[in-house]
Amino acid sequence: MDGFQRRREQKKLNILEAALQLFMDFGVQKVSISDIAKKANVSQVTIYNYFESKHNLVNEVFLYYIDKASSNFEKVIHSDKPFPEKIKMIIFNKKEVASSINEEFYQYLMKEYSSEGNYIEKIYAEKAVPYLHLLFKEGKDQGYIDQNLSEEAMLFYIYMLKDYIQREDVYQKILPLTEDITNIFFYGIMGKERE
Repeated sequence: MDGFQRRREQKKLNILEAALQLFMDFGVQKVSISDIAKKANVSQVTIYNYFESKHNLVNEVFLYYIDKASSNFEKVIHSDKPFPEKIKMIIFNKKEVASSINEEFYQYLMKEYSSEGNYIEKIYAEKAVPYLHLLFKEGKDQGYIDQNLSEEAMLFYIYMLKDYIQREDVYQKILPLTEDITNIFFYGIMGKERE
């Protein structure tokens, strides 16, 4: 990649990152192209040259956000941290996202998530499920997950939760419960300190 192409890609990344931060803070509707241009230190024309419309920019930010979340999840899974620390990092990240994401932007993401054949489904099938297999295996190998639990049962539970979350009447209410749901998934209803 030559210098021009590298600068062009960096400028696009700066726009996506600026838009994501603003959408996370204020939602999609309240953020203007002018706001994004100011934060990204580019002109509004530059944004339209890259994305053509705010609608296209929002879609690109959505894809960028999902890729970024997937990459962060992958880093945790492949880190050399002990299994309990990985679980804490995953839970903490979910908690941080839940407390920092704007409600309107979250609703947009979930509406996109609930459509058939969406990008999140693709990333989930291609990346998240294989990473979960690795995490389950590591948890069993280190004695943190009951050896008698089958991966099929654990994945079934995840799919069940995922399918339920995709319902519109559910995803509108789930944001404040993210931390509790994640804790129940990883620690059960008995909590962390089971003897």
